[in-house]
Amino acid sequence: MDIKQLKFLVALDETRHFGQAAARCHVTQPTLSMRLRSLEDELGLQLVIRDQRFEGFTPEGERILAWARSVLAAQDGLLAEAASCRGQLVGTLRLGVVPLAGFDLMQLVRAFGERHPHLRFELFALSSEQIFERLGRNLLDLGLSYLEGYDESSFVSLPLGPTRMGLLHDERHFRFDTPSLSWEALASLPLGLLTGGMHFRQSIDHALRSRGLVLTPRVQTDAVHHLLQAVGAGLCCAIMPLESGLDSLDERLTLTPIEQAETLAPLGLIMRSGLPRSALGETCFNEARELLDLR
Repeated sequence: MDIKQLKFLVALDETRHFGQAAARCHVTQPTLSMRLRSLEDELGLQLVIRDQRFEGFTPEGERILAWARSVLAAQDGLLAEAASCRGQLVGTLRLGVVPLAGFDLMQLVRAFGERHPHLRFELFALSSEQIFERLGRNLLDLGLSYLEGYDESSFVSLPLGPTRMGLLHDERHFRFDTPSLSWEALASLPLGLLTGGMHFRQSIDHALRSRGLVLTPRVQTDAVHHLLQAVGAGLCCAIMPLESGLDSLDERLTLTPIEQAETLAPLGLIMRSGLPRSALGETCFNEARELLDLR
């Protein structure tokens, strides 16, 4: 058994496809399949359910997969620790981020990059549930997520406060004479919203229901850039995080505050609490506490 076989196994789980797993690991598909069969022979267990394509893992395979992730996380930790002993922080920091987070994550990423020139970053747009799940499986190092019902025994967090909301509009198409807007004032506007399921959208729906308002959005999408395109085209205005900085992307865009509008749960930077834990994640989590002056 060698570390590459474990990497092949994890890559297969993440891609759910033999060809894609092989491409990720920079080997041919026959090589990947042969090495996985060799691992099965050595362990005396069938790990992968095969037909003409990947069909999943056996129960035994799922158990071995969990150990494989632990071994790979330990290897990453060992390499990171060795680099730390040399006064360096190297590797790729994997960050899961909820869409429309009312916090400028780039201020942290920029600070991490300035402190650690050899550090690389991989960002994933995910729901809070996906972030918790991937942190638990060591597929992420840190998450920027809403702190709604998360398991405090499994994760530690740096609360970043509530996310306030504003109305993003293009001044070529919509102008408002007041410094802020009420929820009732939005009723007559064509709105663009994220699709249901995201915490930000759920907070909007809750605010509307609590006021007896029902709005039918003109545009719904699961992609933030589609909302920005729709706003720029004059199709709608979009409810966005007030501190998101989206209005700085174009001088014609304005974010007008919405009165009494914030997400149901505060935002937080999250890290897995149990071992094995990413050395990169732990270092950057502690640095984030220092940079944000959080105690």
